[in-house]
This record gives sequence, C-alpha cells and structure tokens, in this order.
Amino acid sequence: MLDYRFIKENLEAVKKNIAQRHMDASADAVVALYDKRTALVTAVQKLQAKRNEIANAMKAKLSDEERRKFIEEGKTVKDTISSTEAELEKIEQELETEARKIPNMAHPDAPVGSVDSDNLQVKVCGTPRTFDFEPKDHVQLGQELDLIDFDKATKVSGSKFYYLKNEAVFLEQALVMYALNILRKHGFTPFITPDVAREDILSGIGFNPRGNESNVYSLEGENACLIATAEITLGGYHSDEILSKDKLPLFYCGLSHCFRREAGAAGQFSKGLYRVHQFTKLEMFVYCLPEQSDELHEKLRLIEEEIFEGLGIPFRVVDTCTGDLGAPAYRKWDLEAWMPGRNGGEWGEVTSTSNCTDYQARRLNVRYKDDDGKNKYVHMLNGTAVAVSRALVAIFENYQNKDGSITVPPALVPLCGFDTIKKRQ
Repeated sequence: MLDYRFIKENLEAVKKNIAQRHMDASADAVVALYDKRTALVTAVQKLQAKRNEIANAMKAKLSDEERRKFIEEGKTVKDTISSTEAELEKIEQELETEARKIPNMAHPDAPVGSVDSDNLQVKVCGTPRTFDFEPKDHVQLGQELDLIDFDKATKVSGSKFYYLKNEAVFLEQALVMYALNILRKHGFTPFITPDVAREDILSGIGFNPRGNESNVYSLEGENACLIATAEITLGGYHSDEILSKDKLPLFYCGLSHCFRREAGAAGQFSKGLYRVHQFTKLEMFVYCLPEQSDELHEKLRLIEEEIFEGLGIPFRVVDTCTGDLGAPAYRKWDLEAWMPGRNGGEWGEVTSTSNCTDYQARRLNVRYKDDDGKNKYVHMLNGTAVAVSRALVAIFENYQNKDGSITVPPALVPLCGFDTIKKRQ
C-alpha cells in the first residue's frame, strides 16, 4: 500500500492516479481516517501521561479523602483509555482496509489509457513469417498431431483444462529447462514453490482472494488459495523479515503450477491454451534497494526478450497503460508474440514484468536496515520468464509446416531430443 502520510500530502495526485487507473478507492476516506487515528493516538498518549501522573501522586502521603479522589480519577482515566484504545483499533482496521484499495502510483511515463489497446508499442523484434499456405491455429495443430486433448480434460476436470500428450510433454519440459538455464546464467536462485499460499500472503502481494472479480481458487476452510503465479510464493518468502542491505539485490526464480478462474474470459482469443485454468510458469522475482528498481526492471525485460529471441519467435514490447496496470504495479512491460493463428495473425501477450516499488513490501513488511540504522522498505519486482501454455501457442503457430508438421525451435532440440513433430501413421 502507499504510505498514509504520502497520501495525505499528495492527495490530488493520488486521486488523479486512482481515476487514471479506473479503480474504486477513496483517498479522501483514507486521509479522514488517518487524521482521526492521529487524533486518537494523541488522546491515548495524553491519557496515559495523566494515568502516570495520578500513580505518582498517590505515592505521596495523602488523606483518605485525597486518596479516594485519586482512585476515582484513576478509574475514570483507565476506562477512558480502554474505550479510546478500542476506538483506535477500529479506526486502524478501517484505515488499512481503505488504504489497501488504493493502487500504487503509476510511472510518470506510463501511457494514460483505459484498455489494453491504449498500450504503447515501444519495440518490435523479428519479422512475422509469411506463409505460402493457410496457417492453422494451435488448437487444430495440437489436435491433428495428438498433442493436446481438451475434450477428455473437460470430461475429467471441466472446461479450460487440457491434457498435453506425446511430444508436447517433452516440449513443455524443454521450455522450462531452456528458461531455467538462461536464468541460472543471470545469477537467479531457482525454487520449486508450493502451489498453495495463505490468503494474507495473496492479499499482501496485491491479489484479492474474496473479491467479486477474484481470479483465484480458494480452499474452503483452509484460509488459503491455489496460487495464480509464483510471484505470490516468492513475494511471501521474506514477509515480516529485515534483509541485509549488503545481500541486495536478491534474484529468485520460481517454477510452479498456476491456477486462475478466468471468470468471464470468453471469446475466440481465449480459446485453446491461450487462457486456461491451470498452466506451468517460471517466474522471476527481485528484492532490491529503491534506487536499484528502475534499472533492474529493465534487466528483467531484457531477459524476457533474450528468451523469446532465442526461440526465434517475433514479438513486440508494449508499455502498459494506466488502466491496464494491476494495483501493485508502478510500471509494466508486456511482451506480445506474433500468433499467426489468431484472427489471421495478431500479437498475443506471452510475458510481462512489473516494478511494484515498495507497494507490496509495505503490505508484506519486507524491509532492510539502511546505513543510517533505520529500517526501510525494499522494492519488489516480478517478471514471467516463460508461461509454458502461451509459449506453446506461439511455437506451434510460428513453426508449423505445409504438411501439418511442426518444426521444433533449434534452441529446444537438444533438450527435447527431436527436431520435428509429425502426424502419426
């Protein structure tokens, strides 16, 4: 969340940011509650001083009437402290609830807009392939080559689940190892994280487990959820800790399954593997000093570019507009791969990377001790190395051949053991 004093001192800027991000939050309510809390804290401190004053006065030699007077006054002060502290606790809870609704401030250069079509293209890498035949989409390719089975998954698990089969199984594992090896080269510590996280960790990272538009699967009676990304488990790894400044930045990567309800996500661009309820993802996560986060955000984006350049898949980079930013993100870059089977050829998001500054660190209480001896909040960043299901969409569609086969990207051949996927006889 944002610092309460920052909200009060930058009220108009915060309100403008909320409006530009099209979010439902009240900075005025936060300021009013913050002022009320400040007044109550002052009142409690004065009452406590009065209580101490009475206690000291009672140490003196007093008449019965004077002692009785102090006892009555002390009782009144004690009761007032109790009621004031109860009101303070209530106001603090209301303040935190309202403050958590306020999104992070957006980067001054982030394009202002309301939908993803307002995102700003900043870079294109590679040239979309020109086919001398009508390209198929990944669903048709996957079914004709017996690589994906949606029907059986619907029967067993419900819609938007899938079975990967045959060469696709090796291709998924190859993609994971390919990305892991690149991250190892860049000094990341690898994790396989739990697929479950407590709701307070999800809330801290910026997800809303119980909201009307919640995208997570809650585990009934467990106060926990299936994770939508390893950003959650890696971000919660150091919650309530004070990190050593000389150890920062920390570069982590986490392999996990990801579970997303995708409620309301329909339409032709959500079909097949592009938008599913469960998939495998390798996530990057960074804890760093505030002055490092802009530079490291660029580093994460360049790693994502390296991964897709190495796969030989054309992509573009977009600067995400204010209305398309998640609440924790200060700035977000998206990588969109060229997908020939998408409406005759269109860009589709495959990875993203966000600088969340100290927004998540405040909620999860992750700090470092600075040279001045004070504890300060770290900055936290995340980025997708590879979301396997969407990478498979891009590979199938870009590497398809006229005879219906799929050529394996050269970077993956040593990892999966074959260079072509052909129809079975």
